[in-house]
Amino acid sequence: MSQDTIFSKIIKREIPADIQYEDELVLAFSDVNPQAPTHLLIIPKKPIATVNDIAMEDREVIGHLFVVAAKIARQKGFAEDGYRVVMNCNQHGGQTVYHLHLHLLAGKAMGWPPYQDKLKTKD
Repeated sequence: MSQDTIFSKIIKREIPADIQYEDELVLAFSDVNPQAPTHLLIIPKKPIATVNDIAMEDREVIGHLFVVAAKIARQKGFAEDGYRVVMNCNQHGGQTVYHLHLHLLAGKAMGWPPYQDKLKTKD
């Protein structure tokens, strides 16, 4: 799936973003709709639409997303208190931009489950 997304436009600097980290593989920037005091999105520069589209050759960049999340957590001083990393997949998983991204949330205690909806059960 090769589609121009808001994230690819951020990578190309066609639209502005509050960039917090960048290297040759990934870009991290503040989420425009934060769900925690710190809410960053870490994206691969290579366009990968969903978790379902990760190929064997993407292992390095996918692992690097998590390495960068831990690095940012240490740099921003919340690694010891804790944080959450989330990757949504497709509509029912909550994915709204079809360019794979890792949410990095911190700055408050996170509950579980992370949503208030009741689980639907069959009678």
